[in-house]
Amino acid sequence: MLAKRIIPCLDVKNGFTVKGTNFVNLKLAGDPVELGRIYSQQGADELVFLDITASHDGRKTFTEMVERVAREINIPFTVGGGINEIADVERLLEAGADKVSINSAAIKNPKLIDEVASYYGSQVCVVAIDARQETDGKWQCYINGGRIPVGRGLEEWAYEAQERGAGEILFTSMNHDGVKEGFANEALRALSDKLSIPIIASGGAGAMEHFRDAFRMGHADAALAASVFHFGEIGIPELKQYLRQENINIRL
Repeated sequence: MLAKRIIPCLDVKNGFTVKGTNFVNLKLAGDPVELGRIYSQQGADELVFLDITASHDGRKTFTEMVERVAREINIPFTVGGGINEIADVERLLEAGADKVSINSAAIKNPKLIDEVASYYGSQVCVVAIDARQETDGKWQCYINGGRIPVGRGLEEWAYEAQERGAGEILFTSMNHDGVKEGFANEALRALSDKLSIPIIASGGAGAMEHFRDAFRMGHADAALAASVFHFGEIGIPELKQYLRQENINIRL
């Protein structure tokens, strides 16, 4: 059985790492280059860097910042934000990314998934999905940093992404984002049951038990978090020791 992964996430706006609640009320959380270096040293399994306003602002992820982070880490590095065409993927891979995360552009142009997978392989293509559980209980996908609903269901879109060649799904629950009361484990379990590719859980980490539950109850393959790491509430080495004690297969 593959080891579960712990993934810190750098949500970057205007060159600074930020973190909010339910995708709003952003506050500064530090320098992304310094944070990336620390997480790599602490034993994070991967690092995700998301330029969270690139799609909304209609611009590209800033390459120079990606290069600076890449120089400081020795773990797999996923970069997302403002990726609309193959040229963007090439630029970011050359800057030091190992994978790219596509979200809004993939929903607007699903063929982009096919192109990334065919040019670079499915292992490079992470499809990120921001979804909210609406009042009717159904999960709807959103684009442009959670600003615009698109009328597509979470499971249906995730399955299409897989069939088009996505190597992983990064699912962020907008309801759980920054609330620190646990991941969306029922939705994660439903995705895991439907798909054959790895699912990364995002949104809701507030305690070590939440990571355990995402793996045990949600059947997630990886768990991503931001503020609990950025603000020192949970240390990655301590988290991994705890998960090992809970009989979760994790690399120390």
